[in-house]
Amino acid sequence: MFDNFKSISLSHKTAPLSVRELIALNEEEAKRLMFRLRDFFGLTELLVVSTCNRTEVYYTFGQDLNREIAQLVLIEKGLTDTEAYLPYFQFFDDHLTAVRHLFEVCVGLHSQVVGDMQIPNQVKQAYQWSADMDMAGPFLHRLMHTVFFTNKRVAQETSFRDGAASVSYAAVDLIDELVGHQAQPRILVVGLGEIGTDVCKNLADRDLKNITLCNRTRSKAEALATQYGFQLADFDQLTAELERADVIISSVQRDEPLFTPELLKGISVLTYKYFIDLSVPRSVDAGIEQIPGVLLYNIDHIRNRADEALNRRVASIPQVEAIVAQAVVEFGDWSKEMMVSPTINKLKNALEQIRREEVGRYLKNMTPEESDKVDKITRGIMQKIIKLPVLQLKAACKRGEAETLIDVLNDLFNLEQQPADAPRN
Repeated sequence: MFDNFKSISLSHKTAPLSVRELIALNEEEAKRLMFRLRDFFGLTELLVVSTCNRTEVYYTFGQDLNREIAQLVLIEKGLTDTEAYLPYFQFFDDHLTAVRHLFEVCVGLHSQVVGDMQIPNQVKQAYQWSADMDMAGPFLHRLMHTVFFTNKRVAQETSFRDGAASVSYAAVDLIDELVGHQAQPRILVVGLGEIGTDVCKNLADRDLKNITLCNRTRSKAEALATQYGFQLADFDQLTAELERADVIISSVQRDEPLFTPELLKGISVLTYKYFIDLSVPRSVDAGIEQIPGVLLYNIDHIRNRADEALNRRVASIPQVEAIVAQAVVEFGDWSKEMMVSPTINKLKNALEQIRREEVGRYLKNMTPEESDKVDKITRGIMQKIIKLPVLQLKAACKRGEAETLIDVLNDLFNLEQQPADAPRN
């Protein structure tokens, strides 16, 4: 159980967006899959992580079920031609490799945006599902808490989470600097292509509420507004929305600028009005900055911010990898010790049985004070006797040689007949 961890992974590194969209699991689908895996294979420790960029299953089991689990994921999504999609999966059938992969995913080393701060929360949510559904045992509990502690170390000890490393995230990050003094600034997002959609996601993650979406294709705006609880405006209401907005984020794709000095001529600017232009070619005419109170940040400004943050994050990767490597080794040591824990308990039980039998032969001739004294003396002797075998077992674990010593102890003390539970005093 403590060395049988495995996983499957489908991510942006192995599959195009069109495939990832087909296989992504929502919460209901993920939980249904977990029940299926429990019922089909008897899995008791299970973690299902599904985001827009990855769908992964982690589990503990003596046999390699990676291919079967991938097929079940596909079938659950209605993809019966499983052979066509299996090549998009990575299979981790080695315990240590699967453990390391989970650590690296959670800290953001494998994210599309290096150091992505959303992935730890997504993994925490998946772990909560496992705990709620009674599919997290001692191994998974210890593993996840070690992962989260490692993630905290990465955030505190490195620059891996500093700044905004994507254009859309950097744009939203800039809003905090520009209007952070306002509790809920009025934000207008115009254009909902790939970048505009990503901007909406980042705005929702910041818990900003006073947001209006405007797009030439109304259905796209309606879908995003419904998903995130934003407001909706038709394109013919654009001038009125400009009047009330504090920040305008534009990612409109067109040959000529949409926002021009002429469009803004009749708009009163009582305080500052900020335009963030993420379009190429530009959708905001640089001439609007001639209007008092209007400030413009174009794609170059935003990319420079993102590039600086990305460079800092990339420079931190060796430090992050070192932290992860240390955590994996320490967790591996714990896992190995847990493998010999039943043998240690059996040995303690065997010695305790011998002690009680021998002491019991003389108790009837002793006073209570003498009995207590003998009990303490023999317990102390037993602890000293067992100390060396326990230390040797733990050392053998780290060397990968525990099995031989376990066999010797089993033969010497007939441990197969002993219970594996910790002895009671």
